[in-house]
Amino acid sequence: MSGMKKTIVNLFTGFLGVGKTTALRHLIATRPATEKWAVIVNEFGEVGIDGAALMNDELPVAEIAGGCLCCVAGPQMTTTVATLLRRERPDRLLIEASGLAHAAGVIDELRAKPLGDALEVGAVLTLVDPRQFVSPDYLRQPLYRDQVAIADVLVANKTDMADVETMQAFRTQAGKLFPPKSVIAEVRNGELNVSWLDAAVTIKPRYRPAIPADSGNGWDSAGWTFPPEQSFSGEKLTDFFDDLPRRVPGLVRAKGVFKVLDSWVWLNWAEGQWGASQVSWRRDSRFELIAPTLDNAAVEAALQACFE
Repeated sequence: MSGMKKTIVNLFTGFLGVGKTTALRHLIATRPATEKWAVIVNEFGEVGIDGAALMNDELPVAEIAGGCLCCVAGPQMTTTVATLLRRERPDRLLIEASGLAHAAGVIDELRAKPLGDALEVGAVLTLVDPRQFVSPDYLRQPLYRDQVAIADVLVANKTDMADVETMQAFRTQAGKLFPPKSVIAEVRNGELNVSWLDAAVTIKPRYRPAIPADSGNGWDSAGWTFPPEQSFSGEKLTDFFDDLPRRVPGLVRAKGVFKVLDSWVWLNWAEGQWGASQVSWRRDSRFELIAPTLDNAAVEAALQACFE
């Protein structure tokens, strides 16, 4: 065995729309200057949006699009991780798993050869929306339970949107989890503490839930890309995002990166609300939706109506 220092890998997991990308952006902004980081983003759909949102000049970001990380993208993940480690030799690797990924399967893959020889699996951070966490409907889903069970650091995000009773119920339920978490935290706007990456890794039950044949849980996703010279109207995009729930019945998630005048904007819709922030991505404009059924032609026509 060579004396090469292993790269610490932290997995970020959490359900669709809980704010993982925003949390990662915050962590990257507070990264210790002495540590070299790399990021891998896994998306449910075919068009990567989160990678575009995280892109900056000094941090290598790789993407794995399509399907949940441990089934559809399994071999692709091993290759992507191995290539990134060889090329960048980072001190720390952050992996943002798709909101539909079975986290236990991802951890198994990171620990197994060949990746296990080069990686030390550090703390797993799971973000939850406290309103979902206290709902029996979510805890009935094996996927959601898996994401909570695998966490070393359990973070309630979007606490500003939850009432006092919900937060009290979150604290009670989270405190009863076994084995106990290393850190249970409450934040807003994804403001994670960089020290949580080094939280103790707890021993967890070795179970790997069966992956349903349809890893999409009956949801459909579609993505579009537009050339970088194509500019969008900020006003029309605002109207488009406001109108999305009416236009796409049962909308689960929508996000995109768009060129607006001379800047690039990341737009993000989840849980009936959407927000915008500027990004340094410049490659192309792209948009992705997840919903039970999609009328792709109608969505595309509405997007084209937003051209400047």
